Amino acid sequence: MKPMATSSPSYAAGDVIVVPFPYSDRLAQKRRPALVVSNDQLHAAGMIWVVMITSAKNSSQPHDFVIAALSRAGLSSPSLVRPSKIACLEPSRILRVAGTLGKTETSTVRARVRDFLK
Repeated sequence: MKPMATSSPSYAAGDVIVVPFPYSDRLAQKRRPALVVSNDQLHAAGMIWVVMITSAKNSSQPHDFVIAALSRAGLSSPSLVRPSKIACLEPSRILRVAGTLGKTETSTVRARVRDFLK
């Protein structure tokens, strides 16, 4: 008997998702929004790169990006993307899609991530 084909959710760069995001300084995680920054090629390999979204009240860092369109992003309070905090996750870890950032905003964040790879 042939296994039944299953449809897995698809995610795109710019999606704001909710995930258990790992802390960088301890073996723990926190449920929080994150921005998908990887492309379809990585997604086809079963991995997604995301960067942390945090409250805007947290002290800003030079590469942080303030999210202007909160309702489109599915966020209820002033927030910013922190490109210096990136994680690699399997899609099964994604709890839900909250919203999206526009193409221009997503391109800006991805460029800031690339700055760390130069």
